Amino acid sequence: MRKRRASCGMNGRAIVPPVQVMQMVDELSQAAIGQKTLFERLKETGNLPTPKGVGLSIVRATQKEASSIGDIARVARTDPAFSARLLKAANGVVRHLRRPVVAVPDAITVLGVGAVRNLALGLSLLAHYRDGPCKRFDYRLFWTKSLIRALSMQALAERIRLAGGEESFCVGLLAKIGELALATVFPKDFDEVLEVHGRSHFQDRVVAEHARFAISNPTLTAAMLADWSIPKVFVEAVRGFEDPEANGFAKGSREESVRLILRLSDAVAQYVSLGPDESGRNAVRDQVLAAGNEMALEMSELTLLVERVGAEWQDWARLLELPAESVPAFEAETVVVATDGDSGDTQIEPIVEPLKILVVDDDATMRTVLARVLTKLGHEARTASDGHGGIEMAMSWQPDLMIVDWVMPQMGGADLVRAIRQSKGGRGVYLIVLTGIEEEDRLVEAFEAGVDDFLTKPIKPRVLAARIRAGQRVIRLQHELERGHEATRRIAEELELSNRRLREVALTDPLTGFRNRRFAMERLVQEWATSLRSERPLACLMIDVDAFKVINDSYGHDVGDRMLKHAAQALKKGLRTQDVVCRIGGDEFLVICPDTGLAAATACAERVRALVAAEPMAAGRLQLAVSISVGVAQRTADMTDPDMLLKAADQGLYRAKKLGRSDSVQGVRRTFELEMGR
Repeated sequence: MRKRRASCGMNGRAIVPPVQVMQMVDELSQAAIGQKTLFERLKETGNLPTPKGVGLSIVRATQKEASSIGDIARVARTDPAFSARLLKAANGVVRHLRRPVVAVPDAITVLGVGAVRNLALGLSLLAHYRDGPCKRFDYRLFWTKSLIRALSMQALAERIRLAGGEESFCVGLLAKIGELALATVFPKDFDEVLEVHGRSHFQDRVVAEHARFAISNPTLTAAMLADWSIPKVFVEAVRGFEDPEANGFAKGSREESVRLILRLSDAVAQYVSLGPDESGRNAVRDQVLAAGNEMALEMSELTLLVERVGAEWQDWARLLELPAESVPAFEAETVVVATDGDSGDTQIEPIVEPLKILVVDDDATMRTVLARVLTKLGHEARTASDGHGGIEMAMSWQPDLMIVDWVMPQMGGADLVRAIRQSKGGRGVYLIVLTGIEEEDRLVEAFEAGVDDFLTKPIKPRVLAARIRAGQRVIRLQHELERGHEATRRIAEELELSNRRLREVALTDPLTGFRNRRFAMERLVQEWATSLRSERPLACLMIDVDAFKVINDSYGHDVGDRMLKHAAQALKKGLRTQDVVCRIGGDEFLVICPDTGLAAATACAERVRALVAAEPMAAGRLQLAVSISVGVAQRTADMTDPDMLLKAADQGLYRAKKLGRSDSVQGVRRTFELEMGR
C-alpha cells in the first residue's frame, strides 16, 4: 500500500475559524468524533503550517514518480536563494573532488531527491511563517533558535556519520515546529498559555498545552514530521528529546544518538541565540556542557562546535535579514576555592602523562578543591555530585581513574564501585575511595567491592599526587596490554580488508569494470525484497549487443572486447545514478532499476540504445556500427520471485531481436506495449 501523501493544506478546503477549531478540539478530547486522530482533524482545517510557493512546488515535484532530476532542477532554479543553498550543500558533500558542483541538477544528484525535498520543506516554512498573530510567541527568536539548532545538528551528524547533513539540518530546523503550529492555529489561546507557562518546567508546560488543546507541541511536532515523510528514527527522537526523563531508547541505538544530538544542538541554540549581555549565560553554558558530556565530547570539541555554528549562523542571518548578535567565546566557568592554611600546592610537580580523572562527591567544596589540584597536576578532571551521575559520566566519558566518596546519599560509594566494576567499560578504571576515618571493616568492604586504593580526609595534595602516580603505573601497564590487543585487532582488520578486496575482485568484471553475474543476482534479490517491503516499483533491463558473434568471428576477439567496452561507456552515460548495471554474460548486460516503473525504465532503455547507436566504433580503417537490443520488465503482483522478473525481461529482449536488430527502438517500444497489455 502506498504511503498517503501530505495534503500540505493546499487542497482547496475553506479555512476553519479558530473558534470552530477549538470546538472541534473539545469534541476530540471527549473521543466523540469517529476514528480520525486530532492531528488529522487539525490538518483538514488547512490552518497548520505548510510549505508554500517554490518550496511546495519542489515538494510536489519530488513526490511524482515521473519527475526527473531535470524537472526538479527547473523548479529549484526559480528560487536563486534555494539554488545557492543546494550548490553549497552539494559541494560540502563532495569537497574532496577537484571540480566544484556548479549545476543545480548535479547538486540534486549528489544530495539525493529526499534531502532536497526536506530542505525545500524546511526553508519554505521559514520563509512564509516569520510572523503571526500570537503576541507572546517570539517568531524571530523561534526561527533563530531553529536555524542554529539545524546548523548544530548538521555539524554533529556529519561528525559521527549518523545521517546526511541536509536531512539532519531539516530535522533540527523543524524539531519544534509544533510550537509554531499551536501559535498559528490557536493564537489567542496559545498566547494565554505562554503568559502563564512561558517559563515553566518542560513537563508543566506540556501538561498545560495538553489540557488546553488536547495535544502538546512535542506530539504535534512528531505528527507533522511523520506526515511530511521524515524518517521514523528522527520522528521518535524529536518526540522525546526535550523530556529529561525520556529513557525509552536503547543505549547505542540510532534513536538514542539522534536524541542526544538534538539535546546538545538545542542547548547550543540557546547559548548562541543569547545576547552578549543577557543573564543566564552560565546556566545555558552548563546545559551545553552537560549535553556534551552525554556524548563524551571534550571541551575543545564543544568550543569548536559553538564557534563553527556561531560563524555559520552569522552568514544565515545576513542571508535571511535576521538580527544576529556576536557570539561570546565558549569557555567553561573557572571556580577557585581557597583552602585553609598551607596546602602544599606550590610544591606539587605536574605529571608528564595526564589522566582523565572523575571525582564523585556530594560535597561541592571537596569536588572543587580536588578538581583544582588535579588540574594543577596536569590531569583532565571532571566531577559528579552523586553516584547516579558518576555512573552516567563514567559510561560516557570513560575516565582512566575515579576518586569516589564512600559516604553519599541515595547511592553510596560501595554501590557505585560495584556498579562500575560490573560494567564492561569500568573493569579497567583505577578506583580510589575517599573516607573520613581508617576503619578496618570499612576498608575491607571497600577493597572487596573493587577499590584499588584509598585516601583519608582531609586530603593532602602531595599524598593525593603520590597515590595517583601509583595508580598511573598500574594504568600504564593496562594500556600496554591494550596496545597489544589493539595490534592484534589491526591485524584482524587488515585481514578483513583483504578479504573485502578479494570479494570486490570476485564480484567485478575485469573487462568493463561493471559488477558481474554473481553480484547481479545477489543485488536483485535484495532489491526484490526492498520492493516488496516498501511496495515501491522495481524494473530491470536485459541488454544484448547485436551481432557480437559475427564481430568476434570476422574481426577477432580484440575487436569484440573493444565493442563491449564501447557499449559499456555508453551505458554509463545513459543510466541514472540509482541504476545498477552488471555484465552477466559474454555480450549480455543486466540493469536493475530500483524505485522505477515500466514507463521510466522504458525511457531509460530508449536513451541508452540511442547513445550506443550514435557513436560508431573505429576498427582500423573501418567504422563499425554498434547497436543493442533491450528487453524491459517491471515487477508485477503475479510474480513470486526475482527469476520471474528476469524471465519477463529476457522475453522482452527476445521480442526486440525478433522484431529486427536494425530497429531496436521498435523492439523496446513493442516490449513496453506488450508488458502494458496493449
